[in-house]
Amino acid sequence: MRLNRSLLALALAAQLAAPAAQAGVSGAYLAARHASFDSDFITAAEYFARALTLDPTNAGLMEALISADVNAGWCDRAFPVARRMVDAGFNSQVAGMVLLSHYASEGDFDRILDDFDKGQSVGALLDGLSLAWARLGAGQVSAALEMFDKVSNEQGLKSFALYHKALALASVGDFEGADDILSGRARGPLQVSRRGVLAHVQVLSQLDRNDDALELINAAFGPNLAEVFAALAQDLQAGKQVPFTLTTDATQGIAEVFHSVASALVGEAADVYTLIYTRLAICLNPNNIDALLLSASLLEDMEQYDLATRAYDKVPRSHPAFVAAEIGRADALYSADRHEEAVEVMRQLAEAFPEQLQVQTRLADMLRRLDRHAEAEPVYTRALDLIGTPDENHWVLYFSRGITRERTGAWDNAEADFRMALKLRPEQPQVLNYLGYSMVEMRTNLDEALDMIERAVAGRPDDGYITDSLGWVLYRMGRYDEAVGPMEHATELMPTDPIINDHLGDVYWAVGRRTEARFQWRRALSFGPEDKEADRIRRKLEVGLDTVLSEEGADPLAIAKDG
Repeated sequence: MRLNRSLLALALAAQLAAPAAQAGVSGAYLAARHASFDSDFITAAEYFARALTLDPTNAGLMEALISADVNAGWCDRAFPVARRMVDAGFNSQVAGMVLLSHYASEGDFDRILDDFDKGQSVGALLDGLSLAWARLGAGQVSAALEMFDKVSNEQGLKSFALYHKALALASVGDFEGADDILSGRARGPLQVSRRGVLAHVQVLSQLDRNDDALELINAAFGPNLAEVFAALAQDLQAGKQVPFTLTTDATQGIAEVFHSVASALVGEAADVYTLIYTRLAICLNPNNIDALLLSASLLEDMEQYDLATRAYDKVPRSHPAFVAAEIGRADALYSADRHEEAVEVMRQLAEAFPEQLQVQTRLADMLRRLDRHAEAEPVYTRALDLIGTPDENHWVLYFSRGITRERTGAWDNAEADFRMALKLRPEQPQVLNYLGYSMVEMRTNLDEALDMIERAVAGRPDDGYITDSLGWVLYRMGRYDEAVGPMEHATELMPTDPIINDHLGDVYWAVGRRTEARFQWRRALSFGPEDKEADRIRRKLEVGLDTVLSEEGADPLAIAKDG
């Protein structure tokens, strides 16, 4: 792990000013805090553990270590510290959550009930429901149902609590009672959630009501079903009885409480806080794929791509969400700059699922992003073969394949794809701009190119690249004075883009504003253009644009203007 210079200076200063033991605590603490700010949970856990060794009664270090361990996926490692913290009399929600999770995993519901009797709390959202599930796990069914009802009477918790009561009833085989709640007959309609629909579908199938279960899926999601519900619908249509798997016992019930809270916190609380709940849910119920995918998504958002990859990799091949998880794993690998591994994941997925359009498209898109256009083109062709008759939404596939063909020099085929994309989506700004700009660069069909780019600008007036294209086509047509306005506006929209600044320099040169041209070329160099473009800009600064055009065998500006 790397400490930046300011943090390192603080660590050294602390070591010089403090006794040896205290200096060690300070250095480890600063390193841990730095890792925590970066959501680097594994490194943070390592340094918080070192600091706690030197200062073993520090409540803040204990709580920080527990959180880091849990977010790293190490629930078992967090337990001894959580136990020590609570036994020492420190009040900590996260420590209580870890203890609750640990005892639930062991089926020690009497210990959970004893902790609640002693005043242990894991937060307002968790206490009541966890207590209800613990009573169920301890065999106190009536007391558990009473507790669910009590929580349901609290403001804002009705749907939350009744959903869990329905799960509890289903877990002990009372599917009629669960259906009464989930259908709304018992206490009125509940707030619809994906997990709630899944639970109700499984309950209905257990009651031999597959037709009702299918109707519920269609009402909730329509024809475009996620993989899990598509697989469920297929089983229901085949007359199979779908098992109830959501929560089969009290341990999984408490896991569902953690997952429910995590789902409610998404977008409302910091990701690092929400992740704690998903991790505990997974530790209690590794078969909760929804919690696993949510955990992986949160880790991706925090740029913890290695941990996200490990989470996605835990989705079994037999699960309907496997394809989505593998795509997520490939994206996480790509974001971690492990490009070859990402491509290999997608290649294997494409071979295993050759009929899935999404898989072929995502592989092709990844190859195109890596400038591997020759490899991407046949994959796009396979994807297009899968769709049969294209509709408006398929314009992007033709556009993307057109790019790969243009980059590999197959212009006629590329142009045909671009024009097909425009046939499907006539005023699509990206396609209009790309085709128009390509024709400008080839100095062909300039009038048509100008018309396309003007339409693209009308569609996206605040797009710097498209505005740059308008200025550039006017420049290519020799209409230099008209090109100045659009090019200046393009640099206002994207002030640090090297190509746009370079283009403005060329336009300034063409209208005789030589000092401003050189200024723009220097700006373009400062923004890190690719080597080839940088060499050309330096040559323009040395000898001017006219000489560079002459060296390249291009028409001089005066001739282009006269033409």
